[in-house]
Amino acid sequence: MSVALSTAPLSAPARAEYRRSVVSDTFVPLDVAPHEREPSAATITSWSLGPVRVSRVEAGPRTVSRERRLIARGGAEYVTVTLQQRGTAELIQDGHRALVEPGNFTCSDAGRPYRREQPEAFVLTAFRVPKDCPGVSDADLRAITGTVFGGRDPGTSGLVAAYLARLATGVAGFDPCTGGRLALTTGDLLAVVVRERQGLLNPQASEVARGTLARVKEHILGRLADPALSPERIAAAHHISVRYLHKIFRSEGVTVSRWIRRERLERCRRELSRRTGTRRTVAAIAQGWGFVNPSHFSRAFRAAYGMSPRQWQASASGGGAGATARTSA
Repeated sequence: MSVALSTAPLSAPARAEYRRSVVSDTFVPLDVAPHEREPSAATITSWSLGPVRVSRVEAGPRTVSRERRLIARGGAEYVTVTLQQRGTAELIQDGHRALVEPGNFTCSDAGRPYRREQPEAFVLTAFRVPKDCPGVSDADLRAITGTVFGGRDPGTSGLVAAYLARLATGVAGFDPCTGGRLALTTGDLLAVVVRERQGLLNPQASEVARGTLARVKEHILGRLADPALSPERIAAAHHISVRYLHKIFRSEGVTVSRWIRRERLERCRRELSRRTGTRRTVAAIAQGWGFVNPSHFSRAFRAAYGMSPRQWQASASGGGAGATARTSA
């Protein structure tokens, strides 16, 4: 379900204050300073994809800023990924300055001050993502804030930009279940971007191999619920050999099957940790993420997190902190 808000019915003097209120309610508390003497009409249309809020904004030139007094009012738990679709922008955060053109995207951490200037009429789609969705620390996020990611880059940046563009186009048609899973994929791709900017991806792998690996991972993450997902099917879908598929995963020190299992377990863990909303049984969660054998799932989960799925769910329900994941998953 979408929520559309427009300043068109308001008089020009009333638009600035209303727009400031709407922007803060949609994203996080922000200051909005129009560049026009009489602010032009603006529209914001928002959708929810699980924990991610997707908002399409069309407005006239303005500057949006978030200072410490606004951070104190809330929203520090979010990172905003912004896909520029029309017009240009400049994002300043953490001493970095990003000049943004259509097709590029940026990331801003709502836990620290930033400023985004839109010098002309623009259209953008913003993805407000909880920081626990990609599972990276505030320190890790500094690797990507205030920098620009090119939509035409051949590697990970171009892949993520294309994914965000497709997501922005189709967001209105997703059912809640699909939307929730796409939100997790958004978080995963954001984590990949962080790792790449930190230099944690294998620097010896060729640009082609890194691009292929990123596309393969996106393919897998969108199909984790399919119990028939296999290296053979994955390789066939990308017109590569199974041997080459195993080779590009070995560059990260993991097998294809182990990486798939790790990602499935992580999604099961997140769902078992949920304290609010509709909660499924352990069996339903395992099956929903591609585990067909309950006993195998329980053993794999205990090996990864140090307790059974039921114990983890009970710990989360009781407000416990849960266990620390082991690297053997």
